[in-house]
Amino acid sequence: MTNTRLFTGALLAAGVSVGAFAGVGGFTFSYASGASYLRTAPEACVNCHIMQPQYDAWQKGSHHAVAVCVDCHLPEAFIPKYLAKAENGWRHGKMFTLQNFKEPIEVGAAGKEILQANCQRCHAPLVGDLTHGGTATGKDELRCVHCHRTVGHGAPTGLGGPLQAAELIPHQPTTTTTGKTP
Repeated sequence: MTNTRLFTGALLAAGVSVGAFAGVGGFTFSYASGASYLRTAPEACVNCHIMQPQYDAWQKGSHHAVAVCVDCHLPEAFIPKYLAKAENGWRHGKMFTLQNFKEPIEVGAAGKEILQANCQRCHAPLVGDLTHGGTATGKDELRCVHCHRTVGHGAPTGLGGPLQAAELIPHQPTTTTTGKTP
């Protein structure tokens, strides 16, 4: 009789644990608009409010009519695309939840490789000679965003790293409603 009671108790505890995990997971997936990340709509990128400036800049950028976020920021092939989506989703979700991300947002090393590969894939006839036919690596490789930082997002949004001193806008004093500087 005791073994049956222990088994029933363990089964009940397991059921409650699985139910709680599924409930919390389902709520989190719904709250975070998880299904939107399975598609390619750029609006998914602004589920995280921190990405709003990048989304707004993309709408004004030169590639707005021909490319969405995933066309540049994820590999083209199906399996690598969804592996990168999963890795990015985990990393971005963790950084956003813990509030430990850099501002301005920068593309990481793996993302820069994907971005470069996608630039070359779409523009190969134009850029093959400029990028040494894709054979140059490291400091010898000419990155597309070196010259074309504003292509995807209009104004620079951290693709080339932190803004340089020459790129910073000097602080302009604000005026009060009386027209005087505070």
